[in-house]
Amino acid sequence: MNGTNGDFTQADPIRIAIFGVGLIGGSLAICFKGKPGVTVVGHSVNPASARKYLDRGVVDEATVSIREAAEGADFLFLCVPVGRLEDYVDELSRLPLKEGCIVTDVGSTKASVVSHGMKLNRQGAVFIGGHPMAGSERSGVEAASSYLFENAYYVLTPTEETPPEALARLQALLRWTKAHIVTADARLHDDIVGAISHLPHMIAVGLVNQIAAYNESNGLYASLAAGGFRDITRIASGDPLIWRDILLNNKAVLLKLLDDWGTEMDKFRSLLESDDGDGVAEAFSRAGRFRSGLPERRKGMITSLYECYVDVPDHPGIIGKIATELGQARINLSNLQIIESREDVPGVLRLSFREERDKDQAVALLKSLEYAVHL
Repeated sequence: MNGTNGDFTQADPIRIAIFGVGLIGGSLAICFKGKPGVTVVGHSVNPASARKYLDRGVVDEATVSIREAAEGADFLFLCVPVGRLEDYVDELSRLPLKEGCIVTDVGSTKASVVSHGMKLNRQGAVFIGGHPMAGSERSGVEAASSYLFENAYYVLTPTEETPPEALARLQALLRWTKAHIVTADARLHDDIVGAISHLPHMIAVGLVNQIAAYNESNGLYASLAAGGFRDITRIASGDPLIWRDILLNNKAVLLKLLDDWGTEMDKFRSLLESDDGDGVAEAFSRAGRFRSGLPERRKGMITSLYECYVDVPDHPGIIGKIATELGQARINLSNLQIIESREDVPGVLRLSFREERDKDQAVALLKSLEYAVHL
């Protein structure tokens, strides 16, 4: 993968069409809207959604017509589910697109859509696959944010046919997202993302379903799984239809990854069967060494959850007081949970934040108020 630098400069006004103004499309729209000479057009097949884009001020114009959205656009972003991407490419291929316009997508699988998108190149447009590796546990345009892509990787997958000038224009435009732009071969992208995102989601779903089956005969499984198990498997709660399309689209890669995963589990089985404690310890040590070297402050596909824990005395109103302090400091609290509160033991309050900056500010504030805070 290769990085790039540069600023977006264009003397003429530019028109950006975004198809599907949800979390990703809406966040892109917010990043572009209001920039000098830029008009952002949002498209939805649902008239109510199109009106909502305008009411929320996310776009400059909104329409239910693909033709109207695409007409005269310099950049077209396909922010629809993976299972619909090829349909949108087909629709656009039947329209008179602006000569030299750039069409890109935000899907988490790339090889198939890039191959399909080549038909647009024969019409004077340029298709460049894209994948912003950022997300949120929320969805829809209501969750859109100008900060979503900041410090995240945004992968572009040009081909040998991609004009360097077109790639440079798209890279420069995306600088407004404050993402780290990299390029990769589409198939390499699918191999890597399959391993670091798609496979973990499948494993989490399988593990949760396994425990759910045990729980049918003994409800204690669910009761005791409410803490750490729930945290480490939270990615199993992804949208079923979105993940259906992603996994089927990347099927060939995932079947190979599942074979490799089976091999890893067979190694663990062998270590246990032979009572090889040293081997078990080495497996954990090896994983720990690799994991400790991973970047901590770079956003990725699996959304980070930023948390801290606060010891709180069992006093009436103490939870509300802490929440009020955070609110008055304009610190965005995502969730709070009382882990334990008994007469003889201080309660433990878990505070969750969607942004690391909010967590850091909360920790500093609560410590200044002499609360005991733990990370």
